Amino acid sequence: MSANLEAKKLIVEEIKEKISKSKSIAFVDYRGLNVELDTKIRKTFKEQGGEYKVYKNRLVLRALNELGIAVEENQLEGTNAVVFSYKDEVSAPKVLVKSIEDDKVLKLKFGIVDGKVVSKEEIEKLSKLPSKEVLIAQLLSMLNAPARNLVSVLSAPTRGLVVALDQIAQK
Repeated sequence: MSANLEAKKLIVEEIKEKISKSKSIAFVDYRGLNVELDTKIRKTFKEQGGEYKVYKNRLVLRALNELGIAVEENQLEGTNAVVFSYKDEVSAPKVLVKSIEDDKVLKLKFGIVDGKVVSKEEIEKLSKLPSKEVLIAQLLSMLNAPARNLVSVLSAPTRGLVVALDQIAQK
């Protein structure tokens, strides 16, 4: 086999590994992106537990097909970059949608969540969800509310008695 073919096989394996460990993936058209903005975007994704990478469309398509993810060839036409979200499902889409709104260069095409191809609208909805930490905090607050309310109700008579005794003592 030629060295070029071996190199391509290694890249396909790399793509498959990144897809497998990603919580969500987004595909964007990066046409018009300059080096300065590209560097800024890559850095931001890395800080948020993601990765922004450009691969040849054919290699990405081959990796997706080998993983059993059905993507049509026309979805990967043009200049494409792949955004991998390793930390959670929403962190990289949040950064991506914010970058699209701020810089107006990248164009979201579609995404993959849990091995299923999703539309760009679904990736945008995903980006509007709170982070995992915020959702856990909200859940814990909701689970703690009944106990907090019970303590308040049970302590009300005692609190009332203390207030009444205080009023009598002041007279």
